[in-house]
Amino acid sequence: MLRLTILASGSGGNAALLETERGRWLIDAGISARRLEERLQAKGVEPASLAGVFLTHEHADHSRGLRVFLQRHSLPLYCNELTWLALGEEERIDWRRLETATRLELEDLEVESFPVPHDAADPVGFLFHHPAGTVGVVTDLGYATRLVLEKIGLCRALLLEANHDLALLQADSRRPWSVKQRILSRHGHLSNESAAQIAAEMAQRKLEAVVLGHLSEDCNRPELAERAIRDHLEREKLAPLAVHVWTEHAPSPPLCWE
Repeated sequence: MLRLTILASGSGGNAALLETERGRWLIDAGISARRLEERLQAKGVEPASLAGVFLTHEHADHSRGLRVFLQRHSLPLYCNELTWLALGEEERIDWRRLETATRLELEDLEVESFPVPHDAADPVGFLFHHPAGTVGVVTDLGYATRLVLEKIGLCRALLLEANHDLALLQADSRRPWSVKQRILSRHGHLSNESAAQIAAEMAQRKLEAVVLGHLSEDCNRPELAERAIRDHLEREKLAPLAVHVWTEHAPSPPLCWE
């Protein structure tokens, strides 16, 4: 059994729960420790039952509740050294080194990290290999490198960033041009159309389900992100994927594979 639950996903905070028959882990902790605890308990999961937290990068929308949550429940943190140093936590956290482009076996799971282009210290995506299949997580990246496409081509399910609708971002009056340039850069965030292109390519490999996440509150809508994927698949005459879209406001139903 392999199960993925999105606890929060958006520009304001990101966290997911990965479960197997032999363990439970968080992926990122970008909402407060209290909200993490509430959302886990709403899913029938006690925080103390977790085996640790995997961190993609140090930005606040992925690490906001990390320190308090880890210390409160005496959990280890898995991340690379540059991300660890960027957190500035020194010895207050049980850090387990998981360097980029390495693999780690934990219970019935093999965890693999790989580099992604984003404006953080050493950001990564993750692959979680399990007998039921591989789940991938790529939630902050400006574009999909050849390596990224190679890695996520192994996935049965993929948590994929669909940050913004290009027209909504360009029309947004609250963001200065410099911020828009950062978002649109090769170390920024994926648009709906970019996510659709990636999903369509992966649909020709092993991908069965895509979860769209990290949606901008101001510059995207769940229906726009989902439509971009479905329209692209239809134009390419590809078999439809299971498409799920989630935000930061409530946890998702669990997605399960056997």
